[in-house]
Amino acid sequence: MSIPNARALFEIPDDISYLNHAAMAPHLRSVTEAGKRALQSQLTPWARTATEWFAPAEELRTSLAQLLGTTADSIALVPSASYGIATAAANVPLSRGQTIAVMDHEFPSQYYAWRELAKKKGGRVVTATRNANECWSEALVRIIDRNTAIVAITPCHWMDGARVDLEQVADRAHSVGAALVVDASQYFGAAPLDLILLQPDFLACVGYKWLLGSYGLSFLYAAPKWCAEGVPIEHTWLARADAQKFASVYRDDHGHGARRFDMGEFPQFTLLPMALAGVRQVQEWGVSAIASTLNTLTSAAADRATERGYGVYPPDQRVPHILGIRVPQLRRSDSNNDSYPALAAQLASEKIYVSAPGEALRLSPYLYSSMSDFGRFFDALDQRVRG
Repeated sequence: MSIPNARALFEIPDDISYLNHAAMAPHLRSVTEAGKRALQSQLTPWARTATEWFAPAEELRTSLAQLLGTTADSIALVPSASYGIATAAANVPLSRGQTIAVMDHEFPSQYYAWRELAKKKGGRVVTATRNANECWSEALVRIIDRNTAIVAITPCHWMDGARVDLEQVADRAHSVGAALVVDASQYFGAAPLDLILLQPDFLACVGYKWLLGSYGLSFLYAAPKWCAEGVPIEHTWLARADAQKFASVYRDDHGHGARRFDMGEFPQFTLLPMALAGVRQVQEWGVSAIASTLNTLTSAAADRATERGYGVYPPDQRVPHILGIRVPQLRRSDSNNDSYPALAAQLASEKIYVSAPGEALRLSPYLYSSMSDFGRFFDALDQRVRG
């Protein structure tokens, strides 16, 4: 199923080609309006009811759970993916001498917490690097062994959209008894995830990318085991049992399920209505339909790149919503005028927006994108590279 171009639902000027959704999603008009209404409501705090402290959060939990194929009880509301990963690191076991498996040049949110945990527990972070003609899944499986305690992965590499076969890596992790922690920030909302097959211990995701929300509100999925016995990294009265009664704030027991991991001030009276508006739109479109529509765009763009002699991953090694393009003529250093970051800056001067976080240009379209945006990109790229 293909979704009609949805540019009219966003406030994007006609002369802008925004191919950088993986960095930050532009707000839907409905998200902006939800934010305006939320700000307006704060002019009269005396009119806010006790129900409004908790009911919107439960709506968001339920919507996120429906997208993920789980229950609201397994969803915690957190400020960032790094907070979610830190929560996972505070719970999954690591003994002296054991290892934590990650990808090379992993996003910092899925690296720093594990480095610190390894230092604290006497463990070691082991980095998967690819051999020639090897995909990330194969590289990860190769370093996971009986000494691996934790496998910390993402569904694709954030720098260029290289796909990770989560099921293959999850199977290997489970076979050696390792905990599985996923940062799905560059995937969830744009492509389907199957929790039943993956069975992660924890899965964190930001809300401001493929879930179309605003910066500062994210979520954390926790497996049933951790919902029952996990330890939060902060202790807020809002995450205690019966907190909605307000008179029962001095409780030793946590809220039900993953609510024990909720951040303080999770009601988020401004950000939460915006997040809910974004998630509802994703629900209306359907994640599978979003993935199919974006795959049509990136596949056509990949064909154009190949025709021009630029490098792209084959279809089975890339995700539907992110396309990494390698330009043979470019150097790798950020200090050179003919580097990837310099080229991205030059394209931005022509109102064509992409990212260059690694050894490729990273293009990430959305439902407001069209092949005319890619046409502008390739015309500008050819001119810059070939003169």
